[in-house]
Amino acid sequence: MILLTGGSGQLGTALRAALVGRDDVLAPGRTDLDLSDPAGVVAVLDDVRPGVVVNAGAWTAVDDAESHERAATVVNGASVAAMAGWAADNDAWLVTFSTDYVFDGTGDEPYLEGHPTASINAYGRSKVVGEEAALDSGSALVVRTSWVVSETHDNFASTMLSLLDRGVDPRVVDDQHGCPTIATDLAAAVVGLVDDRPAGLLHLTNDGATTWYELAREVARLGGHDPERVSPCGTDEFPTAAARPAWSVLGSRRRDELGVETLPRWTESLPAVVHAQQARSAG
Repeated sequence: MILLTGGSGQLGTALRAALVGRDDVLAPGRTDLDLSDPAGVVAVLDDVRPGVVVNAGAWTAVDDAESHERAATVVNGASVAAMAGWAADNDAWLVTFSTDYVFDGTGDEPYLEGHPTASINAYGRSKVVGEEAALDSGSALVVRTSWVVSETHDNFASTMLSLLDRGVDPRVVDDQHGCPTIATDLAAAVVGLVDDRPAGLLHLTNDGATTWYELAREVARLGGHDPERVSPCGTDEFPTAAARPAWSVLGSRRRDELGVETLPRWTESLPAVVHAQQARSAG
């Protein structure tokens, strides 16, 4: 039995599709498994007794976490700790997801798995709490990823398409660097690890680094718009409640060790996202 949390979210939807045929998959909704209630999470695990727990649920509202850090830390920290502890006590395996935002963004080389964390926002700090608990359990894999977009949910790509379709010429930050990740590619790679159940940290993104501005230009081009309609700006022109790291490019020392193939370059997988988003918009 595989228990999938957050199964209706962006990554969870991709994981649910990738898990088809592997085992019985249970993907309870929020009313049945509430990550803001760690004791309730343990009660569900005791009842279901899965061999594998895939945690795609999270507090993902980065800016809201600044004023609700305690609540975010319960979801991203305490509930992950509860799942990891249960997995360790019941010969099960947890895979949970974390973020490039655990780093401060002051580097200029890809962050590898062993790099010390130093988040500059509450969301990142809440994820570090969950990471540490999962790693301490010895029964969990923590997959750090970044800039996730999918074919099925609202995200950066759909927002850019919507603006362009409505005649708005977007200004997009060009001083934040990271790696876009296509949800279907990430899900397929993670599901491929279920049989071996590795533990520890793994950085996993699509190949290639870029900026939000360059990503927006590629979305525009693929969507049939003139990419020149997208103009660059600095982060300081769009202040947000939560600070964003200027450099959050993830690299990996463990991918080869675990037998995970390099994910396709983001430019290769993005067309499917854009075309699916256009189909969603067309209704």
